[in-house]
Amino acid sequence: MDDEQSVQTLLSYPLRRDGYDVVSAHDGQEALQRFSEARFDLVILDLMLPKLDGIEVCRRMRSRSQVPIIMLTAKGDEIDKVVGLEMGADDYITKPFSMREFRSRVKAALRRSRMVGAAGDEEPISSGELRIDFDRRSVVVRDDDIRLTYVEFEILAALARAPGRVLTRETLLEHVWGDSDYRDPRTVDVHIRHLREKLERDPKEPEYLFTVRGVGYRFREERP
Repeated sequence: MDDEQSVQTLLSYPLRRDGYDVVSAHDGQEALQRFSEARFDLVILDLMLPKLDGIEVCRRMRSRSQVPIIMLTAKGDEIDKVVGLEMGADDYITKPFSMREFRSRVKAALRRSRMVGAAGDEEPISSGELRIDFDRRSVVVRDDDIRLTYVEFEILAALARAPGRVLTRETLLEHVWGDSDYRDPRTVDVHIRHLREKLERDPKEPEYLFTVRGVGYRFREERP
């Protein structure tokens, strides 16, 4: 969903050639209307949309769906990237970008989406008042059900599976997105901050997700 017809055509062509059905919208209001009319496997959303900007569209979509959302941002718009991720976007691509990068991001997002709900037999993890059920992809903290995006859950799961072990940003990028190519490691920082806001009593004094300055993050280690 992009406001520039030429960009829409440029992005739609390789997707259709790869066998995907593509539905386009020319402004934010139309994007929400199209979104309400059918089920989508992926949303590609430009931040600069007329009538309703991409950040607001992302927020409204995320409030009712966990569909993967890739946001398109202009080069240098760091604040917009951060806000977009905080509104629930899973990934972003900075313009200008290559078709190779674009197709790689789309395939990775769809692959992650198909993995959701896959059967498994992993035991849940409990730590303090936090419980993570991998099979159900559910998180409960202090008896409250916490709604996480796919990316948030995967980052939390990766850290919780290795309590006390420090995972670098690059390791987390590779775990969630399959590789760290084209991605800014600071993307992980935004998702960690969002996780803390959902899980911690005081995000500034975390009980579960700790920063190891200059290296990465670790999950709390249970003491005997």
